[in-house]
Amino acid sequence: MIRRLLALVLVAWAFGFLWFAVALPQPAGDQRTDAIVVPTGSGGRISHGLDLLREGRARRLLVTGVDAHVKPGEFAAHYRVAQPLLDCCVTLGFAALDTRGNARETAEWVRAGQVGSIRLVTSDWHMRRAALELSGTLPAEIAVLRDAVRTEPTLWMLFIEYHKLIAAWLVQAWRGL
Repeated sequence: MIRRLLALVLVAWAFGFLWFAVALPQPAGDQRTDAIVVPTGSGGRISHGLDLLREGRARRLLVTGVDAHVKPGEFAAHYRVAQPLLDCCVTLGFAALDTRGNARETAEWVRAGQVGSIRLVTSDWHMRRAALELSGTLPAEIAVLRDAVRTEPTLWMLFIEYHKLIAAWLVQAWRGL
């Protein structure tokens, strides 16, 4: 009986990993949202978020998880953000250290700014876990548009992220009990 249960768990894990690795989330369309949220991390996320802001797809942008040593002027120079755009529309969040912290920082920012919808911009391999963590912190009425930045993750990166997703899901399930 235990062998069958372990075999079933192993098969479910393998099919889950296959789905996770093959069906990575995709970029979103042209929809508008109230705000854009970009967790720091792999390349392309922040640039994509800023491009969307410049195109008028949202009024504001939160970059969450910014290193405490980064100064707004350095950020603006590195990403070529004009000072008026930085002043009016870009918030650098320094409180988050990980994906769960990004979700908490985002939820606080959303509540303070009276945001009704956000576009979450993150890497394709990171999207599911980032969205899961956000769903546990944001009010249910906040719409989240997932906008994945395409990457070429290694098999090892996918393996690690798949297990982080399982762990995050288990934590949320445990909290829901």
